[in-house]
Amino acid sequence: MAEAEWIEDGLLRWIVLAPLLSALGTGVALGFVRRTLSPAVVAWVSCLAVLASFALSGVAFARLVGLLGGAVPEDGPRVLVDTLYTWVGSGVGSSAFSADLAFRFDALSAVMCLVVSGVGFLIHLYSVGYMRADERDDGGVPRFFCYLNLFTAAMLVLVLADNLLLMFLGWEGVGLCSTLLIGFWYGENANAYAGAKAFVVNRIGDFGFLVGIVLLFWSMADAGQPAVSFRALEAGFAVIADQSLAIPAWLGGGEIGLPTVIGLCFFLGAVGKSAQLPLYVWLPDAMAGPTPVSALIHAATMVTAGVYMTVRMAFLYEAAPGALLVIAWTGGLTAIFAALLATAQDDIKKVLAYSTISQLGYMFMAVGCGAYTVAIFHLVTHAFFKALLFLAAGAVIVATHHQQDMKQLGGLRKRLPITYVVTLVGVLAICGFPGFSGFFSKDEILTAVFFAHELAGHGVLYWMGVVTAGLTAFYMFRLLFLTFHGRVRLPRGRRGELDDPEDSMMWPLQVLAVLSLLGGIVGVPQFWGDLMEIAQSDSLGIFLATVVPVRDPHGMDAIAVAQGVGLILAASVAGFGVAYLLYLSRPQLFGRIEPVLAWPRYVVASRFWVDELYDLLLVRPLVFLSDRVLYRGIDVFLIDRRLVEGSAVAVRALAENALKHLQSGLAQSYLFMVLAGTVAVLAYLVT
Repeated sequence: MAEAEWIEDGLLRWIVLAPLLSALGTGVALGFVRRTLSPAVVAWVSCLAVLASFALSGVAFARLVGLLGGAVPEDGPRVLVDTLYTWVGSGVGSSAFSADLAFRFDALSAVMCLVVSGVGFLIHLYSVGYMRADERDDGGVPRFFCYLNLFTAAMLVLVLADNLLLMFLGWEGVGLCSTLLIGFWYGENANAYAGAKAFVVNRIGDFGFLVGIVLLFWSMADAGQPAVSFRALEAGFAVIADQSLAIPAWLGGGEIGLPTVIGLCFFLGAVGKSAQLPLYVWLPDAMAGPTPVSALIHAATMVTAGVYMTVRMAFLYEAAPGALLVIAWTGGLTAIFAALLATAQDDIKKVLAYSTISQLGYMFMAVGCGAYTVAIFHLVTHAFFKALLFLAAGAVIVATHHQQDMKQLGGLRKRLPITYVVTLVGVLAICGFPGFSGFFSKDEILTAVFFAHELAGHGVLYWMGVVTAGLTAFYMFRLLFLTFHGRVRLPRGRRGELDDPEDSMMWPLQVLAVLSLLGGIVGVPQFWGDLMEIAQSDSLGIFLATVVPVRDPHGMDAIAVAQGVGLILAASVAGFGVAYLLYLSRPQLFGRIEPVLAWPRYVVASRFWVDELYDLLLVRPLVFLSDRVLYRGIDVFLIDRRLVEGSAVAVRALAENALKHLQSGLAQSYLFMVLAGTVAVLAYLVT
C-alpha cells in the first residue's frame, strides 16, 4: 500500500464527545445533583447526540474521500488524525516513548463510525417508544439513555483509537456499559446475574488482550522501537516478524513464532468480546436487558469489536499464519455450533442471540482466510439485518405484553402487518436470499474459504459454512412461522389489543428494512459485477483496501464460484423447506417425529450442558476457594481471629498478667527502679 497522507482534523473528537457529553450530563444530574429529569427530554437529547455523531462522521467521511477539503492524493490514501494531548510519556533520546490521546479516521474506522453511529441512532430512536411502552418502566428512563449514550461513546473511542492503549480504554468501556445495560432491571436476580456473567467472562478475554499489548510493546521496545500507535507498529513490525519463542519441554518443545503468540493473545480478547467458542456463554444470557440493548450489543457495538480489532491488527496476523488458522477454525466451529443450538430455542430473542454468535463465526472465518475486507462487509450487512430482527422482536414483545416464547405466539401476521413485513425482510437477508444484503456478504465469505488453499482444512471449513447456511434458513423461518403464521396461541384476553407499535418504533424498522434489502450494493463481489457489466462493483472492498491487506485469490474461476453459490442457495432452500414442512404446511408431521427426536432435541435445547460444565469446573471451585479458603480460612480465621483479635488478646493478657504488677503505686519502688536503671546505664558506658 502507498504511503498515506496524514492530516490533522479537530472534528474527530466531537464524534466521541457528542454522546459522551450527553451521558455525562445525565449522569451528573442523576448521581450528584439528584434532580428529577424529564424522561422525554433526556431521551430526545440522547437521540440528538448520537445523530450529531453520525452527521459528524459523515462530514469526516466526506473530507476523507475528498468531497470536502481537496482531492485525495494520487500517490496514497488520506488519513485524518486528531491529537488532543500526550497521554503517556517516558524516557529521553532514543529510548523516549509516548502515547497520545489521539483519534484516527481512515477507511476502516470511517466504515465502523458510520455503522456504530447510524445504526446506534436508529436504536436510540426506537428506544424512545420502547421504554415508554414497556410496562416494567421503573422510572429509570434517564438512567437507561445515560448508559446507552455511554455505550455508543465507548464504542466510538474503540474504533477511532489511534493506539492500543486508547483502544483498550474503549474496549473496557463497552464491557462496563454492557454489564450495566444487561442488568438494567437489577431488581430481578436473574438480570443482575446475567450482567455479572457478561462482565466476568469478558474479563477472561480482556486478560488475553492486555497480555497481547504488553508482549507486543515489550518486543518492539526490545528491538529498539517502542510504540503502541498503529502507525508506528505497522511501520516497524518487520523488526520482530521473524522472531520466535522456545516452547518448554513439558509442552513438547520446539519453537513458535512471536507474532503467532501475540496474535493468539489478541484473539483471546476477541473471543471473549465477540462471543466465540468457548467464551460465548455470556451472550445468550445478555437477553435479560431491554430489547434495544440486545440490538445495540449484537448489531453495532460490543460483539463487533473483536472482528474490528483483528482486522485493524491485520499487519500482525499476516505474519502469523498459525494464528489465522486458529481464528478460521474457531469461527467455523462457532458458526455451526451456535446455529445448531438456535434450532432448539423457543425464546425469540435467544434464537437471535445464537444467530449472532453464528454470524460472527462467519466473520472470523473470513479473517482467518485473510479476507479482511469481506469480514467487514459482512459486519456491515449483519448490523443492518440483525438490528432489524431484534427491534422487530421487540415490537412483537411489546405488542404481546412481553411474551417471548414462540410456542405461545402465532397468527400475528394479520395483527402486526408492518412488523411481519420487516421481519420477513430481515429473515431473507440473514438467510442470503438473492439480492438481499446477506446474500452478497455471506457468499463472498464462503467463496473466500473455498479458495483459501493455504489454509489447512479449508474444504472442511467450507462445508461447515454451507451446513450452517442451511441451519440458519431452518431456524430463522421456524421463528417466522411460529411467531406470525398458524393459529393464534395467545391467551384470549390479549388478542384484541394487538397492533403495530407507535411511529417512533416503526420508522427505524422501516429504514433498517431498506438497508437490509439494499445494503449489499456497497460491496457487490466483482464476480456479480462482471455479470452485470459493472466495473469495480466492490466499492467497499476497494475503499477498505487502502488500509487493510488484500490477498489475490488463487485458482478462482467463474464456474467454481457459480457452483459454490448454487450449493449455498440449495442448502438454504433445504433449510427453508424443512421449516415450512414441519411448522406451516404439515405441523402434524412434526408431532409424529417429535418423540423420535425428543432426546436429541433435549440435548440441543440444554445447550449440550456447557453452562453446567462451566459451573462444575470453574464456578463451584472458585466459590469454594473464595468462601472456604480465602474468606473463612484466611480472612476470618487467620487475619481476624489470629492476627487482629489475637494480637489484642495477647496484649490484654500481657497487661493483666505481667505489666499490671509493675504498677504498685509505691514511690520508693519507682525511685529504686530509676536508680537501678541509672546504675545499669553508667556501668554499660564505663565498661
